[in-house]
Amino acid sequence: MTEFGFGWLTPVLSYVMACVGAALGLRCMVRALATTGRARRNWLINGAVAIGTGIWTMHFIAMLGFHVTGTDVRYDVPLTVLSLVVAIVVVGIGVFAVGYSRSKVLAVLVGGLIAGVGVAAMHYVGMAAMRLSGMVSYAPEIVALSVVIAVAAATAALWATLNIRGPLAAFGASLVMGVAVSAMHYTGMAAVSVHLHDVAAPVAGASPMQFIFPLTVLLGSYLFLTSAFVAISPNASRKPDSDDAGGASENPAEPTAGRI
Repeated sequence: MTEFGFGWLTPVLSYVMACVGAALGLRCMVRALATTGRARRNWLINGAVAIGTGIWTMHFIAMLGFHVTGTDVRYDVPLTVLSLVVAIVVVGIGVFAVGYSRSKVLAVLVGGLIAGVGVAAMHYVGMAAMRLSGMVSYAPEIVALSVVIAVAAATAALWATLNIRGPLAAFGASLVMGVAVSAMHYTGMAAVSVHLHDVAAPVAGASPMQFIFPLTVLLGSYLFLTSAFVAISPNASRKPDSDDAGGASENPAEPTAGRI
């Protein structure tokens, strides 16, 4: 069993995608906290999608290098898609907690806990989607450590949304967050043991190159293109205390859900 079937290519690419998702999500959160109403909600949604997608893409690019001698490795499509939904939803809970809570410290702690446990859940749902001719088992103490790392990473990400402003600081924060997400993934993988069946059986599901690779390319393209749009879009000119009660934004670059 190896996680480096393509050498260092997949670990490096997966780390880059985690950093891109973190940087985009961080930028969206900064924009969200500078607005109110519908504009804030839409920036928060985009931030959650960016961070969740970056984490998911990191995981499955890394899994492209996961090979087990003696069996094919395939993936259950519905469970794999579910893991993406889990990542986005739980990160969304965390970013909305920060975006709307009056107590930012409490929001970061509670949101980080929820998002961290959810990110770990995404990892293990993704692992549950894996199909091979054998049994997969986990070392409980290493699983617990991976959850702790996930919570720490999520909490740090939410803290960064409140404290990081300059582009260089945001870039540095995204690099650190990428390290944390990658550490959680490879710690979780260190918990894995595979016990092959005595007689190899056909493995159901989609192969990584049939399903995982095209999907990660699609989501990676989304992250890079959205990052470019956010980078060139005008900054919000109005602050939360100057917005009207209805929260309508006059910013011409106000995003709508799914559009930046």
